[in-house]
Amino acid sequence: MAHKTIDSTKRDFLAAVSRLTLAAGLSALPWQLQAGPKPSPRIKLLLDTDIGSDIDDAVALAYLLQQPEVELLGITTVTGESRKRSALATYLVNQSTLHLPVLSGIEVPRVIQQRQATAPQALKLPAHILTTLPASHDPEQAIDYLANVIRANPGEITLLAVGPFTNVARLFEREPDVSSLLKELVIMGGKYSDFPTPWGPTEWNAIVDPQATDLMFQTAQCPIRAFGLDITWQLYMTPNEVRNQFTLHPLLETVLAWSEVWFAKRDLLHFHDPLAAACLVNPDICNYVQGTVTVDLKSTKTAGITTFEANPHGNVRIASGVNPARFFSTFFAPFRR
Repeated sequence: MAHKTIDSTKRDFLAAVSRLTLAAGLSALPWQLQAGPKPSPRIKLLLDTDIGSDIDDAVALAYLLQQPEVELLGITTVTGESRKRSALATYLVNQSTLHLPVLSGIEVPRVIQQRQATAPQALKLPAHILTTLPASHDPEQAIDYLANVIRANPGEITLLAVGPFTNVARLFEREPDVSSLLKELVIMGGKYSDFPTPWGPTEWNAIVDPQATDLMFQTAQCPIRAFGLDITWQLYMTPNEVRNQFTLHPLLETVLAWSEVWFAKRDLLHFHDPLAAACLVNPDICNYVQGTVTVDLKSTKTAGITTFEANPHGNVRIASGVNPARFFSTFFAPFRR
């Protein structure tokens, strides 16, 4: 009888506390409160790059290898000397804590003559790496890899393309439905305003394989976020600034050594590809406008020039403005951890 009285008293107490809790607008008792919100899942990423020409590809890869909010799954390389480009990417990956597949993709444009035949920064690789590169490769294996990873993770993969778009166009052509399985296609390429740059309306990634650029925009069934030369041109460092800043981390020190090839003929490092990479995690570095993109294929002089038209129903968001201070603080943050 006494045991039942204690149980009854305990039940009355719990019922009273529960009524007070509900009256206060709470959904659970203090000892039943759930844990806080789960952290956002990491961004599952595939990178397609022409690392080895402009030094900014290596800068972007170093950032992605160090960025904890990105889960870099694999890398494909594109344009001339694709195997040397893969060796550069592999060398940088091996200096990180990650183990990633790196596959050599397509080297030649779809129609026009090759405009990017070599990977100059490969000169900085150890001799034993260059002498043991495979004599040839099957570029379709890189396309196979991209398709298989995307299909295995429907709606979860972001494809970041920061070189000429030959691999991406071949992927969309060969696997017509695969772009619909992407979460997002993010590119550095094209020029979408009249912001002054040295080459007028042209941009290198878009004109190296203009037919691929056109095919990519015309067939993509996923959201595209595009960072044009008009925006990325606003982010740069002098050689001395690079030398001062790129001692923060061993990955950046490797890129600094490779940058000697770049600075032998140029006065600035522009952060083209790193902007696209940093905006994966912090999109508010830039402002965006929704619309559509067309690619001019009418003549050899204008082939690859991109034109943007604002349209709320378009599938392309172009970066329309950038905050340089926010970009640089965001970019260097992972290297200071």
